[in-house]
Amino acid sequence: MREVPGFVIPSQFKATAPAPAVEAVPAEEARAAARRAARALIAKQHPDGYWNGNLTADSTLQSDYILLQMWLHPAEADGTWNPPTLPKIRKAARAILDAQMPDGGWSIYEPGPAEINATVRAYTALKMAGMDMDHPRMRQALGMVHKLGGIQACNSYTKINFSLFDLFPRKFCPTIPPELMILPGNFLYEMSSWTRSIIVPLSIVQAIGKTKPTPGLRRVDELTHPRRKFALARRDRIANLFVAADKLFKRWERQNVRRIRQEAIREAEEWMLQHLEHSEGLGAIYPGMMYGIMALDALGYERDHPDLIREIRHFDNLMLEGPESLIFQPAKSPVWDTAIAAYALGELGQLDSPSLAAAADWLLDKEIRRKGDWARKRPDLRPSGWAFEFDNEFYPDIDDTAMVLLALLHAKSNDQERQARAEARAVNWLLGMQSSDGGWAAFDVDNNWEFLNMVPFADHNAMLDPTCPDITGRTLESLCRRGFDYRDEPIARGIDYLLSHQEADGSWYGRWGVNYVYGTFLAIRGLAASGSPDVAPAMDRGARWLKSVQNPDGGWGESCRGYDTGRYERAVSTPSQTAWAVLGLIAAGKARSAEAVRGVQWLKGNQRPDGTWEESITTGTGFPRVFYISYHLYRDYFPIYALAAYARALEV
Repeated sequence: MREVPGFVIPSQFKATAPAPAVEAVPAEEARAAARRAARALIAKQHPDGYWNGNLTADSTLQSDYILLQMWLHPAEADGTWNPPTLPKIRKAARAILDAQMPDGGWSIYEPGPAEINATVRAYTALKMAGMDMDHPRMRQALGMVHKLGGIQACNSYTKINFSLFDLFPRKFCPTIPPELMILPGNFLYEMSSWTRSIIVPLSIVQAIGKTKPTPGLRRVDELTHPRRKFALARRDRIANLFVAADKLFKRWERQNVRRIRQEAIREAEEWMLQHLEHSEGLGAIYPGMMYGIMALDALGYERDHPDLIREIRHFDNLMLEGPESLIFQPAKSPVWDTAIAAYALGELGQLDSPSLAAAADWLLDKEIRRKGDWARKRPDLRPSGWAFEFDNEFYPDIDDTAMVLLALLHAKSNDQERQARAEARAVNWLLGMQSSDGGWAAFDVDNNWEFLNMVPFADHNAMLDPTCPDITGRTLESLCRRGFDYRDEPIARGIDYLLSHQEADGSWYGRWGVNYVYGTFLAIRGLAASGSPDVAPAMDRGARWLKSVQNPDGGWGESCRGYDTGRYERAVSTPSQTAWAVLGLIAAGKARSAEAVRGVQWLKGNQRPDGTWEESITTGTGFPRVFYISYHLYRDYFPIYALAAYARALEV
């Protein structure tokens, strides 16, 4: 059990007095701290050359795992449930209980308030696992569910999942028709890549109509709020049109237009099977794999079918299992971790390190040479790029590719000709993936049909893959380190994008990291790398903003809560966010400022004897307001990156 602070700003955060004058940390002291950290980081490198830190999220992954086991191994009519995975289920239940907060609820980030979806799913999973609803912890959890609005207040993801077990009325769940697969044009590809990997298998399960009703002993009718109605969400006039369309979809299903429906299911099945190839699970992400397993089962694939066996194996490989507990990762991050770790070590000057050569060789082996979903909008673009995971060839992403190119500036393969060819292909791919507004997104080009956010199943806040300042900033830096500058048309468009997306206070929004500190550091670095004479005022405003949100202890910390409030929300200082802020200040030419020096002092002062740092709050973003991630190596390689950059800046 952990203590979770409330959201009243602590008194020590309220004062924003000017930073006192401080003496610069000598460059060699910063380097010494970075070298200690580098030794610890290199010790974590896999013999094959990559790094892969744990990637963890909230309790919903454990909760959904227990429900998936109920799908694969249904309970008997009398409530008896003795699946072959029972030992793992008990460990997952233990992890869920360990994550319960003192108020009885479950949060989706650290430290965060009780959240309705996480709390409903945790309560349900614990009951499925056999916990007595009269247990004090369960009574407390149920009270929090009702306080938060009951199961009716959950999002569509939770409601649809529960409807598959007859735990929520199907008629009040959004319909995801497989006929989406046979609509003309690229309609499916106007949705984000991760949404595709979720809704295609889910549409199969819904269309087949297969459910696994839970026995009476494990029903959760008590989660219903007595004074709230069941209804599809209505947010505005456009959303109401989609609700009306949902009713038409349900009527269509009742008409049982068998030929068209069967054709749509076949198309969805073929798409899913195709996307299982060259990938460690559907989309290489937890929800895609989970629904992929359920869809294959609904289609009648037997338990010994190779495709189902493989998908379950990939899913189970996301487990982090200990003697008493089991938690799931939402994905694996080896390419991302390897690229940032290698770049940080290279910035420290370890250019001849066998560690970097091994990393380069491994990264080159992971270059993607097949066309993926992105080619629907860029059919003539030569394939290249890197994915986030070990294998996910349909989904190379722009952020990873930009970061790998930065890493390969320092990490030199044993085959330099091969490396040069890969780098040229990747640069060309990045240039070809620029969106029409001048920015870069994660996986796709111009994935920006805003009206799709109004469909009933879009409340997971991940329907689209819009361009964002953080990826645009990193991509600009990566390209400009390859010889481009502000006089090149793609770079000029990227600069215009960043300048037009700067917030009124001088910060930039961070889509994939928490949050404004992340976006601001990357935007400043991109602008600085461009060499444009016109970006200094924007960089200065960004630097002033970073200085203004420094914590009194000299570090920086930002809460995920800012995604809900739409503004910066202060939190305890963290090594990753402190490193980001220091890197932003250095890029803006403020390496000798009192704020940058105090940030370096914070990193030095909070380094542990083994060279690493502790980080307890969530600093990674999956889907803003819905799903957050903790990258367990952020705390180790970003400080190396910052300390090395600081030392070099002082030596110039």
